[in-house]
Amino acid sequence: MSGETSVRVGVFSLHNSKETKAILNAVEALGHEPVWLRRENTSVEIRDGELVLEPNVDIVANRLLLSKTEYPDELLGLVNLYASVVPTLNPPMSVLRATHKFAAAVRLAEEGVRVPDAILALSTERLNELCEPYGTEAVYKTAIGTHGGGTWKVDLNDPISSRVGKRQAFVQQLIEQDDDDGPHSDLRVYVVGDSVIGGMIRSAPDEEWRTNVALGGDVRAAGDVLTDEVSRTALDAANAIGLDYAGVDLIRNERDWYVLEVNPTAGFKGFFEATGHSPAPHIARAAIETAGGSVDEDRVVELTATLDDTVPACKPSTSRRDLSEQPTIGYTTEVVVSGTSGSATVVAKSDTGASRTSIDTGVAADVGAGPIRRTSRVRSGSSKSSRTRPVVDIVVGIAGNHYTVSANIEDRSHMENPVLLGRDILEHYQVDISKRVDEEVTTIEE
Repeated sequence: MSGETSVRVGVFSLHNSKETKAILNAVEALGHEPVWLRRENTSVEIRDGELVLEPNVDIVANRLLLSKTEYPDELLGLVNLYASVVPTLNPPMSVLRATHKFAAAVRLAEEGVRVPDAILALSTERLNELCEPYGTEAVYKTAIGTHGGGTWKVDLNDPISSRVGKRQAFVQQLIEQDDDDGPHSDLRVYVVGDSVIGGMIRSAPDEEWRTNVALGGDVRAAGDVLTDEVSRTALDAANAIGLDYAGVDLIRNERDWYVLEVNPTAGFKGFFEATGHSPAPHIARAAIETAGGSVDEDRVVELTATLDDTVPACKPSTSRRDLSEQPTIGYTTEVVVSGTSGSATVVAKSDTGASRTSIDTGVAADVGAGPIRRTSRVRSGSSKSSRTRPVVDIVVGIAGNHYTVSANIEDRSHMENPVLLGRDILEHYQVDISKRVDEEVTTIEE
């Protein structure tokens, strides 16, 4: 970098993901200055009519996870402040469009990118009326979701709700695949700028139809499947949404490729495992060059062969107080459990000894939890024997926050609480065992 100006690349990310760390480390390895924009170090000031940003950066790479926050407009407003002053890769409004899966599908269709047919209706009655052309089976999704959460395969002979908890839901055509070809699979293509970094085939694990790596899906390099046609489709999809980098998910029936989603914060782990290529140096290069800096192309290629997700030196220090600022819930707490046909407000008990949340069979039936993803073996107390329980996806709402979890279904009719909260939800909270709520609350909403 002798004689050249170093670019300060800010990565806006409030979480500790491997991807954020890898991008920051790649920026440094390419000879420029990484800046991790987090709660601990980020502030905005209006001083004498001018906007003053701290830390000051030359460009922002947006890695905010809007799909995991209940109020994405707050994060959008924050990154919009930076985007109004400095160049921003993955602009906030493009990320919002991608995060809302139906809005993304609309934009793709408008731009001539092939997507599955889909229906969104604000009324439950209207949604069920419009589903008739889809046959007996379809995909049912919340408009916002991540890692396969909020996605079900549903039997359209049964009524479905237009909402899951507080989130709008929609029905999407199920793209049929030949059962003889093995497990259900799709293709993820990673795009940075005008380049395709590579592609991986994701195959669903046993007793599962979703292919997400977070759900245990197997991955392998796309090989000959990544044709010029597929690459062009992926690039067109990212450009249509307005993203500078994205993981584009595609699926094929016997004739055509369809774009399922365009993910602005796609993970690197499975992609690197399958392809041996890390997108991080390419994203770092895009940010540096957009801000007017330069990089050594050979160094980019060299860095692509590793996935350095160690904690970067630029991570701001975290105060002891910040580490304990998790919200508190009681030993029992009121929750809203939602499935494909409705919601139920019940009192749940917290159990930090349980790894997975459990829900009563009757409540699960009332809200339309399911279909069954798999079964699990559960050992109760000191018993040496174990029982098999079905596992289904449900959405649990607590004080405005919603979590999609894979819950055990069991007969809890003889217990005081129809829902037991496991560590899959309690990891987000501190539990005060002295706090309890009225045990009589049970409300079913269609």
